[in-house]
Amino acid sequence: MQPDIWFCPNDWRSLIFRLVLAMLAGGAIGWNRELKRKPAGLRTHILVTVGAAFFVMVPLQAGCETQNSDAVSRAIQGVATGIGFLGAGEILEKSRADITKVEVKGLTSASALWVSAALGIAAGCGLWQLTLTGSILTLVVLTVFKRIEQWSERLPRGRE
Repeated sequence: MQPDIWFCPNDWRSLIFRLVLAMLAGGAIGWNRELKRKPAGLRTHILVTVGAAFFVMVPLQAGCETQNSDAVSRAIQGVATGIGFLGAGEILEKSRADITKVEVKGLTSASALWVSAALGIAAGCGLWQLTLTGSILTLVVLTVFKRIEQWSERLPRGRE
């Protein structure tokens, strides 16, 4: 069964639900990043998810009668391109902090922004199950897998 991602301009409940869902998804990831004192924290992730949802919902709402999926596809491509620039800025800012030592930092933060945009797109399309599942899996990666990385760093290394 195909999910119903189209809605009409007078469907306020669906519109509000999608935007609040995007806000909550971004808020959950942003709160995780905020607790770790990352530059892209709570507000940034919420703005990314809500912004992505808006960019998808505008062509959906404008094309209520025609249901033109090309406009939605172009909006998704635009969000993906735009968030790439935001993520690159996060990586570059972190990498330049100590010019004497070349070390790339900010990849996880950039990836979290990228996933937040995808969650906003899913929420904007009304795919609440996908948004919820994606949010939970993202939080698992940011918390549980971080602990696994820290544990593996303490393991003794063999000779190579």
